Amino acid sequence: MSISDGGAPAGRYPPDTPRPRRRKFWGWGWEDEGPDAEQQARMGASTAQRLGVSEVQAVAPPTIDEIDLRAPRITPPPPLEEICSTDPYDRAGHSYGKSFKDIVRAYLRQYPEPPDVVAFPRDEGDIVSLLDWCSSSGIAVVPYGGGSSVVGGVEPAVGDLYLGTVSLDLARLDKVIDVDRASRAARIQAGVYGPALEDQLRPHGLTLRHFPQSFEFSTLGGWIATRSGGHYATLYTHIDDFVESLRVITPSGVSESRRLPGSGAGPSPDRLFVGSEGTLGVITEAWMRLQDRPTFRGTASVRFPDFASGVAAVRAVSQSGLYPSNCRLLDPAEAVSAGETSGKAVLVLGFESADHPVDAWMARALECCADHKGEADVRAGEGAQREGAAGAWRNSFIRAPYGRDTMVGLGTIVDTFETSITWDRFEEFHAGVSAAVMAALKEVCGGGWLSCRFTHVYPDGPAPYYSFLGAGRLDSAIAQWEAVKTAAADAVIAHGGTITHHHAVGRDHRPWYDRQRPEPFAAALKSVKATLDPQRILNPGVLIDP
Repeated sequence: MSISDGGAPAGRYPPDTPRPRRRKFWGWGWEDEGPDAEQQARMGASTAQRLGVSEVQAVAPPTIDEIDLRAPRITPPPPLEEICSTDPYDRAGHSYGKSFKDIVRAYLRQYPEPPDVVAFPRDEGDIVSLLDWCSSSGIAVVPYGGGSSVVGGVEPAVGDLYLGTVSLDLARLDKVIDVDRASRAARIQAGVYGPALEDQLRPHGLTLRHFPQSFEFSTLGGWIATRSGGHYATLYTHIDDFVESLRVITPSGVSESRRLPGSGAGPSPDRLFVGSEGTLGVITEAWMRLQDRPTFRGTASVRFPDFASGVAAVRAVSQSGLYPSNCRLLDPAEAVSAGETSGKAVLVLGFESADHPVDAWMARALECCADHKGEADVRAGEGAQREGAAGAWRNSFIRAPYGRDTMVGLGTIVDTFETSITWDRFEEFHAGVSAAVMAALKEVCGGGWLSCRFTHVYPDGPAPYYSFLGAGRLDSAIAQWEAVKTAAADAVIAHGGTITHHHAVGRDHRPWYDRQRPEPFAAALKSVKATLDPQRILNPGVLIDP
């Protein structure tokens, strides 16, 4: 029985019953969305031209009937049967996240390690019962929010140390439970998806205002567990900034922090779980700091003759104390997605407020840009974010994951990686990382394409986000991708950056995370794991060895 479709067996509906809209089990988004055949053909032609190859051949995406899943190795005890599913659609859909490697394996119809059971708890009591069963039986548990991980964070690949695996999907815990309008905060269940969360806050005139690219298909608990980066390019960059307190179910008991605006009482208990990626406990609720919904907005597209001039301008803006909501610098290659074909770099700049007009802030930021040869196109008002180059880039950004899946099916090597670095080291860092990635693309793909943008900026440095593209073949795509990914990650660490600014560690980044973190901290984390999860059932292999 499939729980995720309201109890209807997946793929089997009475003839006259409308089929509910479903998400793709194998890739990004809804089954009925994505490039159509004509758009795919155009993408194939333009990709071939960009990469200098004669043509690229499209591979059809998989259907659930083509996926051969091993039989479940475990059976839930009778009290838990009602909330558990072994339906192929549920199991296949919880086998992978949405990384390049995940999509390639889906196209190849390779699902060697699906979860044996997918659980949809209704409340904390169900979660406690599930953890008790799995702890006593040697069953691994992988907490699952929206499944949008691009770093192997939700994949139940735990080896043969466990009797089986359970994917713990929190989708039923999806309510805003309480709103404190005076403090601008709300108590929210962890399984709520971004759009549903905003819908519940809207009648109160409030917003969390956290919009990662995965917003439509990711959850509050997933954002907290992975230290998600969101809408704000400055000041409020990560979900950490909005967490007021947490409630977490661990195999050893419940951890609930006191709700406070701030505290100096020792190390923060919230910080222990923010970014823990499901390894220490299951986040079930959080009190989150909210904001009044913005009513004043201004957006500008600023063009620079070269990327270096844009970098200098962004540093000036980031250190001005103006705190723009959007401050994304696109290098000339990335700016093509904003419709800029002149070879110039483009800065997408925005301000917003629920309290006051933002004209003065925008004017001062544009003065900083003009000091570095920036030429601005300014738009204001409610529709500002949907107009001009800024609007074009925003629309391209939101639709990008659908296009990425199509590109994978065309046999291309296409992915991103993100990091952060201080301003004094950025020039050398960018040159070193770019050279390493281009060399790897040339070696394994015969050449390729690389672009860079800043997703977030701080007074002490930017968060560069790189995209790369190369020619490949689906049957060798994972090996090609791993070579480029390894070259990129090695260069990031060697030049002093972080292995991830907001994508999380997961399984894919683990080798470089181990190199980045201090050894005493690694030992302390293992001790915490042993205390909270003595049987080591929670997301084995992520952050900590099984």
